[in-house]
Amino acid sequence: MSKIKPSKGAPYARIMGVGGYRPTRVVPNEVILETIDSSDEWIRSRSGIATRHWASDEETVSAMSVEAAGKAIADAGITPEQIGGVIVATVSHFQQTPAVATDIAHRIGAGKPAAFDISAGCAGFGYGLTLAKGMIVEGSAEYVLVIGVERLSDLTDLEDRATAFLFGDGAGAVVVGPAKEPAIGPTVWGSEGDKSGTIKQTVAWDVFHADRPEKFPAITQEGQAVFRWAVFEMAKVAQQALEAAGISPEDLDVFIPHQANMRIIDSMVKTLKLPEHVTVARDVETTGNTSAASIPLAMERLLATGQAKSGDTALIIGFGAGLVYAATVVTLP
Repeated sequence: MSKIKPSKGAPYARIMGVGGYRPTRVVPNEVILETIDSSDEWIRSRSGIATRHWASDEETVSAMSVEAAGKAIADAGITPEQIGGVIVATVSHFQQTPAVATDIAHRIGAGKPAAFDISAGCAGFGYGLTLAKGMIVEGSAEYVLVIGVERLSDLTDLEDRATAFLFGDGAGAVVVGPAKEPAIGPTVWGSEGDKSGTIKQTVAWDVFHADRPEKFPAITQEGQAVFRWAVFEMAKVAQQALEAAGISPEDLDVFIPHQANMRIIDSMVKTLKLPEHVTVARDVETTGNTSAASIPLAMERLLATGQAKSGDTALIIGFGAGLVYAATVVTLP
C-alpha cells in the first residue's frame, strides 16, 4: 500500500481573470504590399486580415507578457504573491534557456512559483490551460497564470507571398483558480506528426548557426493543406470537446477559435452548425495570427467590448504547427 498521502486540491478549476496586450504599432496591409506582389483586396479575401500589431524593440516577449499578466491578475482579484505557477506558451522566445516564464514570474512579483515554457504552436494556450487545471485540482498550486505570447514579426519572411501578411504580435493571459463546480471542461487534444512539415521553421537553429544562410529562419506553411486540415479535422475535435463537456452547440454562448484565418473561422462555424446566437471571435481582422496568444487576446476583447459576458459558456480550440490541437469548453470569467 502506498505511503504517499493524497493531494488536497480543489474539486474543479476555472478561469478567474483575463488580460491582453497588443503592441502600439498598427501595421496595415499597405506595408506588407511593399515587399510582396499582391493587393489589399487579395489579402482580405484570403485571410480577412486588414491590420496587425508589430512589436517594437522594447515590446519583448517578456515585457508584453508582464503587461497582459498584470491585467489578468487584477481582473481575477488576487495578488501576484498568490500565483503558484506561471506557464508561458510561445514559439518566438529566442533564448532556449532559461524559460522566459521565470523572468516574467520575477517581474510581476510572484515570489517562487513553478515556472516553465511550453512549445505547442497555436494550440499552446489550450495546452497551458489544461496543465494549469491539473495543477489546481492536484493541489500543487492555488492560482496559475497561463500566458500565450508571440513576436511572430521576428519569424516572418516579408518576401513570402503565402505568409507575409498573416502574423502579428501580442500577449494574452488568464488566471486559473479553484472552483466549486465544473468551469473548464475535459480537453480533447493530440497531434498528427505525419503532417509536421505543413507548418514549420524554414531553417533549424543548429543549421543556421553552422551555415549562416543569408536569410534569418522564418515560419512557412502549406496553406491549402493547413486550411483543409483545420476546417474538416478541427471541426471534429471541436465537436468532441462539446460532447466531452456534455453540451450541444445550442448550449454555447461563445466560440473562440484560434485566430488563424477568417475563412477557416467561418468554415468551422458552418461545419459545426453553430446557432446564430453564438458570438464568434473574429479578432484576426485587426490582430492577425498571433499563434499561442490569439485565443486569450480574442477572449479579452470579447469581454472588454461586451460581446461576451462573465458566466458565458465558450468553446475554445487552438491548432497549428506539429500539427497539434487542443479544444475545451470553459465558463468565461
